Amino acid sequence: MISGIKKFFKNKTILITGGTGTFGSSFIKFVIKEKMQLKKLILLSRDEYKQHNLSIKYPENKYKFLRFYLGDIRDEERLVTVMKDVDYVINAAALKHVYKAEHDPIEFIKTNVYGVQNIVSASLKNQVKKVITLSTDKACEPYNLYGATKLCAEKLLLAANNIKGKNKTYFSVVRYGNVFNSRGSIVPKLLSLKNKNIIKISDSKMTRFSMMIDEAIEMVNWSLINCNGKEIVVPKLKSYRLIDLVKAIAPKCKIINEGKKIGEKIHEKLISNQETENIFFNGKYYLIFNENKPSLKIKNFKKIDLNGYNSKENTYLSINELRDKINSIK
Repeated sequence: MISGIKKFFKNKTILITGGTGTFGSSFIKFVIKEKMQLKKLILLSRDEYKQHNLSIKYPENKYKFLRFYLGDIRDEERLVTVMKDVDYVINAAALKHVYKAEHDPIEFIKTNVYGVQNIVSASLKNQVKKVITLSTDKACEPYNLYGATKLCAEKLLLAANNIKGKNKTYFSVVRYGNVFNSRGSIVPKLLSLKNKNIIKISDSKMTRFSMMIDEAIEMVNWSLINCNGKEIVVPKLKSYRLIDLVKAIAPKCKIINEGKKIGEKIHEKLISNQETENIFFNGKYYLIFNENKPSLKIKNFKKIDLNGYNSKENTYLSINELRDKINSIK
């Protein structure tokens, strides 16, 4: 757990947009398990069904700090209302499925781009202390529409630091790779197929970054405490080969390559070659500043030379390590 997080969160109000997704529901567990003394944890989402299920699992009479609000980040007026007296905003709201983005691009733009601008506007109007948006490796040199919208979201959020005037709101980005135990992960799909004779994958050469949801929460908490605006925070992660993941889950299955799906990359990047001029590293996290003379206020970071950061040219998880991770989330 991040040092000083309990003191930092005490009597604070946090809003998580897209709050009934993997990150928000896992954040609730973290708050309860670690006995964080939050004033309020507000979960905003447009999914009435998930809100209903979570409210049954975490009843208000027992978890008095929890609030479930219906709403959409496409609606700035609703965001302004919900953000009243909020200290920190974590934006986890997004449309995420790569293939759907290629067929319904405008819907992704409305949520992932316009929605983030609404969060910026509402945060400034309410003088929120800090806003962290969750991004993805697909925003780095984007090949698909989803990645392009997340890159736009990053740019919008970071640029907000330049238009806030005397407002003391800070805007930062957390960019990470595939979360194993998330709803968008390939792991649940592979687990459902492990008793079949054949498993079809896009390409046996495909690699991805690996991360657990607990690591994502820790990274966001670290960013809330330490970031001062304009940073993109990137974790140092291991990679895995897709074919090794299949072998870890279903070692007896025959594997067939069916070809890359629309919008898919063979390998992912977390840091592009163009982002390497102002990179700082502390052994665990990279900080990217997209400006010539960044003002680094965080201790224990040193400027480094880095020629990009991709999932292919990286340390790989073994099949046994992958199996251990999968067993830990069942």
